Amino acid sequence: MFSTFGFLSPMEIVIVLVIALVIFGPGKLPELGKSLGQGINEFKSATSGKEEAKGDRDKA
Repeated sequence: MFSTFGFLSPMEIVIVLVIALVIFGPGKLPELGKSLGQGINEFKSATSGKEEAKGDRDKA
């Protein structure tokens, strides 16, 4: 059997999405996805910022 994300099969992903739809409702899911995306972007920028600051400190 193939896996999409390495640990979840496509059927498991569908089940998780259906449960999320039942819990949060169709109106809340876009807001939830948007806030999740913003959180991931902030995390990426924070981790890359630490690497840049570390590199600047080593140069000095």
